[in-house]
Amino acid sequence: MALATRTGRRPSMTRTLWDSTVGKKVIMAVSGLVMLLYLVVHMIGNLKIFFGAGEFNHYAHWLRTMGEPFLHHEWALWLVRIGLVAAVVLHGVSAYHLSRRDIRARPSGYVHRKPRAAYATRTMRWGGIILALFIVWHILDLTTGTVHPGGFQSGRPYQNVIDTFSTWYGNTVYIVAVLALGLHVQHGFWSAAQTLGVGNATRDRILKTTANALALVLTAGFVAVPVAVMTGVVS
Repeated sequence: MALATRTGRRPSMTRTLWDSTVGKKVIMAVSGLVMLLYLVVHMIGNLKIFFGAGEFNHYAHWLRTMGEPFLHHEWALWLVRIGLVAAVVLHGVSAYHLSRRDIRARPSGYVHRKPRAAYATRTMRWGGIILALFIVWHILDLTTGTVHPGGFQSGRPYQNVIDTFSTWYGNTVYIVAVLALGLHVQHGFWSAAQTLGVGNATRDRILKTTANALALVLTAGFVAVPVAVMTGVVS
């Protein structure tokens, strides 16, 4: 209301949505579901490594040529990257703002919080930080090759993956991040369903089962690759 008085016009619907707690929760839910869809597709693509170097490298090449000749080389891939970055930024900024609001609104000395809710909140917060740091490392490792061990080879993603998971720290960073991802998906999917009004007394059990199944499948699917390299199944 004060903003409308000072500027002489009412704030836009977009600004009103962004400034509200409910709006930020909706943005978090929608951006989270976008990222979840990407993770499912990404996991399926990663599992192609079990079909050999030729299959995996061909898939990586296809990612750069999809949409041709309508789209130029790598345009479709960059559109996906830009959309994903936008989702990550919106998700992270919304989470930060909501966290700050929660801290400001909480009376000092207030300790009577539900243990389950407190655990979920801490898990989501620290899981988000771990995942944000992992995304930076993952890009520098397997996209730009900046921190890649053994010499990054452009156009040979199969060998690059083998190099990364042939090191103890590559496996440790990746597996810890995937475990954090599993917990994040488990709590996040449930929270998103509640925010978007999907949950009710009848569907709660189905939603919880779906959240657990998604977390389990994604965790197992992503961890399978470093484990396969460590055990020599993929080499």
